[in-house]
Amino acid sequence: MATEAPSERTRVHRLPERGDYDRATIDQILDEALICHVAWVTDDGEPRLIPTIHVRVDDTLYFHGSRASRTLQALRAGTEVCVATTIVDGLVLARSSFHHSMNYRSAIAFGTAREVTDHDEQLLVARALADHVAPGRAADARPPTDEELRQTLMLAIGLDEASSKIRTGPPKDDEEDLGLPIWAGILPLAITPGTPIPAPELDGGVPVPDYIRTYGRPGAPE
Repeated sequence: MATEAPSERTRVHRLPERGDYDRATIDQILDEALICHVAWVTDDGEPRLIPTIHVRVDDTLYFHGSRASRTLQALRAGTEVCVATTIVDGLVLARSSFHHSMNYRSAIAFGTAREVTDHDEQLLVARALADHVAPGRAADARPPTDEELRQTLMLAIGLDEASSKIRTGPPKDDEEDLGLPIWAGILPLAITPGTPIPAPELDGGVPVPDYIRTYGRPGAPE
């Protein structure tokens, strides 16, 4: 596990023992998380934050939205952004309310937003985004048309400045509370897919793909 933060603003200060700067760990969290939150400050000093779908391709993190989005339009010129993802693995229930917590894995990246304008890169990102949501989907789904790409704004940041923070393990009650007759422990949480629901107009002869029937997030604990 890497112990040195790539920059001061990525360093974990609160409970620094939970910080992990290893790229393999960061990549795994980014790949498993379905949603990221992108934050920045406008030229007028106003804070902004949006939730959106992301995908990592090698050393680059991509996110996208409608080209009509005023929030994303503001990032095209090379704005500094902070991107955060979080996965909750369990509720940590202590004997005291003060020591309740969650087991989680989070990753944060800082960078300057870059608009993706190269056509080949746009197609690569579109495929990667489809596979990020449902691994294997890109091979099935129709690729975007040129007109659909024109309606989509894709942005990218490098992962040179990234860190993760992770909590695992049981509750940490005060010693004087250990004898209290109160249940304490961990309630594990995970994404559990339900039964696939076909679209109303779907031809009844189209089977549910294997990657939907056996859906799971890449890298998620067994």
